[in-house]
Amino acid sequence: MAIAFKQETFRDDFSYRNSPGNIRRFPFPFDRDEYMYSVNMEPHVRGRAGTVYENLIDVDEHYVAEMHDRALVLKEDPLRYQALPHMMSAQWDTLELLMEEQAAGYPDHFTLIRNGDQWRWINRPLGIDDSFTFGDASTLPYEPFEYITRQAQGDFCIVDQRDGNLWMDAGMVTTQADWSLDFDIGMNFMEWHGPVPLAHQIGVFDRALKFLLNLQQGKPTRRFNWTMTINPRLDTSPENYHKWGPDRRTVTPDNVGEKVHLRVELQSLWRLPRSNAILFVIRCYLMNMEELVTVPKWARRFPRVLKTLPPELIDYKGLTRYRETTIDWLSKYDDGAPTSPGIYPD
Repeated sequence: MAIAFKQETFRDDFSYRNSPGNIRRFPFPFDRDEYMYSVNMEPHVRGRAGTVYENLIDVDEHYVAEMHDRALVLKEDPLRYQALPHMMSAQWDTLELLMEEQAAGYPDHFTLIRNGDQWRWINRPLGIDDSFTFGDASTLPYEPFEYITRQAQGDFCIVDQRDGNLWMDAGMVTTQADWSLDFDIGMNFMEWHGPVPLAHQIGVFDRALKFLLNLQQGKPTRRFNWTMTINPRLDTSPENYHKWGPDRRTVTPDNVGEKVHLRVELQSLWRLPRSNAILFVIRCYLMNMEELVTVPKWARRFPRVLKTLPPELIDYKGLTRYRETTIDWLSKYDDGAPTSPGIYPD
């Protein structure tokens, strides 16, 4: 089925909104009325129709607008894309994976035609129709990893496996929640997760690393991460903190519903076939509080989650200035009724 793509912005006038149908498919990350860090990994398999799990690489109504915003970020700061020289095989792995998944999941919008190493890629939403030689980067307008991630929602990191660890050696990162590819490039798994509170003490990252080192080809895995953002701004990078950091001081009881957004990352990890590297897909979804409370179950659960957060997480996620104001605004939608298990709307 063809998707009706929206023309909207993630900066300046912030015209981004979710349609009613897109609210229902939002990946609400809380399956209970409280939250604490955990490994929380599960197989990344296709799920029920009408959800973000229907296809393994999700494309939604915000696709065209997000790709336009990515192009703006890259024009302002080309270092949001980086790939170390030894990652070329992994670049082609990633191009193949994303083209295959988008063409299989959304044939109205994407077509991949292969004749040996002569490939043709048609991206109708972005008006792209390119023929190239697979394995020959000179036949593409960008490096293969940059080429395809300019056409895919979310951030993408390729981590190389060596010396019993994972190393971040390539990335396209323009929608991140306050971390920097330019800072993390070349770091190992424990180093780039260093700032995260509590999780190290309870062994979350030790277990996660052990799990990922044994990730098998053809068996991707996924997990949720989340934070909150003021205004529907995709680019909340350290490099641009001066643009988005002051927004946290602008929340009032009158504008909570429109300005405060739940920011969810559906993270999937894929073992790549030729390079044996791991592709880390970080797909960002945004929903403001006015949209969230249209689902009664989420309206009850989310203020309960916010009330139970440990102080270390409140500070780390940058919620200190507006958490209480948000809880107060949401509380009028919590009638005290029990919430059903799981993440889906009732």
